[in-house]
Amino acid sequence: MSSISKYKNGWLLLLFIMIGIVIGGLISEVTAGVSGLSWLSYGNTFGINSNGNPLVLDLGILVITFALQIKITVASIIGVIAAIVIYRFI
Repeated sequence: MSSISKYKNGWLLLLFIMIGIVIGGLISEVTAGVSGLSWLSYGNTFGINSNGNPLVLDLGILVITFALQIKITVASIIGVIAAIVIYRFI
């Protein structure tokens, strides 16, 4: 029994999922130009800023700009699945 297994909770799972997303996104960017691995970067981007214009709230003395963009690729999905599997085996 590892020392981490007694601290397993939702926060640790969320941390593993975030790490899986980041590593999957990195793999997606690196393999985008490789002909045999370019399928890993296949995906879609959506969000508030997907058309290029962020949401701007101008209050006179304060200007707030909102933008949220999510890019889901095959590599990021594989990264999330790998993170969940690693979490279960710890």
